[in-house]
Formats: sequence, C-alpha cells, structure tokens
Amino acid sequence: MELKDLYPAPGSRHAKKRVGRGPGSGKGKTAGRGENGQLSRAGGGKRAGFEGGQTPLARRLPKLPGFKNINRVEYVPVNVKTLEERFEAGEVVDRDSLIEKNIIKKYEKLVKVLGDGDLTKALTVKVDKVSKTAQAKIEAAGGKVEEPC
Repeated sequence: MELKDLYPAPGSRHAKKRVGRGPGSGKGKTAGRGENGQLSRAGGGKRAGFEGGQTPLARRLPKLPGFKNINRVEYVPVNVKTLEERFEAGEVVDRDSLIEKNIIKKYEKLVKVLGDGDLTKALTVKVDKVSKTAQAKIEAAGGKVEEPC
C-alpha cells in the first residue's frame, strides 16, 4: 500500500453545496432563500437579541444596584475556635501552617483571624490581619500577635 492508495471511507466526504449556480443544481435562482423578505437579502437578518421591535429583554430588566469597588481587598476568614481545635499550645499560626492543616487553600492570599469562639492555648499569630476581639482573646490566652498584621 502506498500513500496514493489511501482514500476516505465511502460516504464520509460530501461536496459543498454550490448555491446560485443554475437550475440544474437544485439551488439556482433564489439560492434556497425564498422569494422576498429580509432574510432573502444580502446582509439581511436580525441581530442577536432582536425581538421584532419589542423592547428586548436585556433592556427591560433593571441594572444591578450599587457598584463593585475595584480596590476591595478580600481576606479569608479564620475564627479563633478553629485555631483552638487545630493547633497545639506554643505553635506559630501563619499562612503556611494554615495551608498545611487544610484550613485555607494554597491559592488564597490574605488571611484574617476573627474572634468567634474561645481560645485557651498560647499561640503566636503571624497573619495578614487580626480583628480586635481576636487579638484580645489571643493575648488573654497568653499568646501574641506579630507582624505582618
């Protein structure tokens, strides 16, 4: 067998329909577009979303309220009760240790410790932000909050 002997399976390939090429083609004269009307014209037809002169759905619906602040900084919340459950006394709580203990995901950048729950262990917290109530609970338990907070 040689390259010249290769050919597609019978019925797998079809010739393109050549419209507007005479009456013998079966698509002559009007080329399958019918006689008159918007769709028979070159460039004719309606744009996406057009509803025949009726006000389109996209214009009937109200716009979303408010605005989105492009400078907003998103923090991943971690509560004090989570630190109580997952960390031993004397451990350092930072981004790497939180990822290691599956509290936050690797791609989540900024972390904020919030004050929900109680803390009885002395921990050293080194995260991006700590709420005032969380800081008070950490320090009351004998721990400390360090930079970059």
